[in-house]
Amino acid sequence: MKFQAINLLVAILFICTIPVGCKKLVEKPIAVNTPENFYQTPAQVESAYAAAMNELYTEWSGYNGAGNDLFINDDQFFNGDLNITSSHADAAWAMHYGAILNVNTALKAIKNGNLSAFDSEVVDELVGQGRFIRAYNYFTLVRMFGGVPLLTEDSPDPTIESIGRSTVAETYALIESDFLDAIAKLPDNWPDQPGKPAKGAAKSLLAKAYLTMATAPLNETSNYAKAAALADEVMQSGIYHLEELVGDVFQDNHKYGPEMIWSLNANDFDRATDQHTYAPDFLGGWGGGKVEPAFEQSFPTQPRKKAYLFTEYNGLPYTDPSWSPDNYPFIQKYLNVSAEDYDRGKSVLNIPIIRYADVLLIYAEAANKANSGPTQAAVDAINLVRQRANGNSNNPGYPDLTTAMSENDFDDAVIQERSFELCFEMDRWFDLVRKRIVKEKNPTYQQNFTDDDYLFPIPELDLRLNDKLVQNPGYPTP
Repeated sequence: MKFQAINLLVAILFICTIPVGCKKLVEKPIAVNTPENFYQTPAQVESAYAAAMNELYTEWSGYNGAGNDLFINDDQFFNGDLNITSSHADAAWAMHYGAILNVNTALKAIKNGNLSAFDSEVVDELVGQGRFIRAYNYFTLVRMFGGVPLLTEDSPDPTIESIGRSTVAETYALIESDFLDAIAKLPDNWPDQPGKPAKGAAKSLLAKAYLTMATAPLNETSNYAKAAALADEVMQSGIYHLEELVGDVFQDNHKYGPEMIWSLNANDFDRATDQHTYAPDFLGGWGGGKVEPAFEQSFPTQPRKKAYLFTEYNGLPYTDPSWSPDNYPFIQKYLNVSAEDYDRGKSVLNIPIIRYADVLLIYAEAANKANSGPTQAAVDAINLVRQRANGNSNNPGYPDLTTAMSENDFDDAVIQERSFELCFEMDRWFDLVRKRIVKEKNPTYQQNFTDDDYLFPIPELDLRLNDKLVQNPGYPTP
């Protein structure tokens, strides 16, 4: 080894003495792209927003599988045993902060004047998109973890300066500010780009944030009226409405339809996770879409059940031996693809984040609580959802609600309606948490429940890297 090293040194010295010699090279790069100077056009800013959304949903990462691993402890997914491990939501924390980093870098470039040569309306729309995406990410984080570190385009570099957790109230204050700015800046629609967030999406998600702020842990009940007012604005806009047939809601050709307000998007170039994920073994599936049998048994008999739950095949129910070993109901919502696409594992489905049925139910819940009882408008809103679920025909087993109900009974009915209508849309867990009914609605695993389960654990790696972070109660601190 020593001999070889000496020979190599001699060879280098020899080369450096030949006429073409070893001249000192001075590199003069034509340009260097940095986060500060890259974003010079609207298209470049939008690439940052696309990257942010790609953190959340792409073929084999993010919320593929409709978050069934993350939200398995609700009362809908099978085997949600309420044993929440110390690493349960590590991936969710990382991908949401990855999305926020992409957004903040673009917003900082805009703030620094990088797009000053472009029309102010175009720049405003870009700011609105960025603040909308950031608000959505923080809204999801605060419901999972409680108060979190707040990073904006004005924050110091978190790799240099540690940033501690803000309170829940402070986190919601940023969410509210971002959504309000998005409402002011976003257009009513994007005719040629339906996947982008529009003004109605910002109003709808802010209404949902207000509804959450009115419930646990903040319990600031004045927000019920704010939630109802914003939801009503969306309802009165005339832009959105329910699909007439419940079976059309999750069809691929309706994913940008009048009911879907904003979704995690997939297409032929950036596919969703293979739909075999949701299917039983005997269909060549991987069994990831198993449904808790008790939830299936509680589901009212109506067209919606067939549209949302996969409970029989060729006339045989899931309890039949032919289903073995997967004798469980499965999710139907995300299996609405052609046989050809299913066979080749091609999925371009979207996962809805907010749709019009959700807005109607937000309004019904908020208006009832704000008025100490169900108003006719609140009753009408929820009944639109129930009537569509019944196939727009009379169903004595699942009748319309009325204003004769008490405030509490109507509230319970709305939460139950949300469970049926929004099942497997990454929503039920958050309803259980904000209403503080995780234990009540999960009787099979009550022995595993503690109040600490209302928050997910802060990732251990981040606790080690940031000495200002504090772990949530009930989870280990490294």
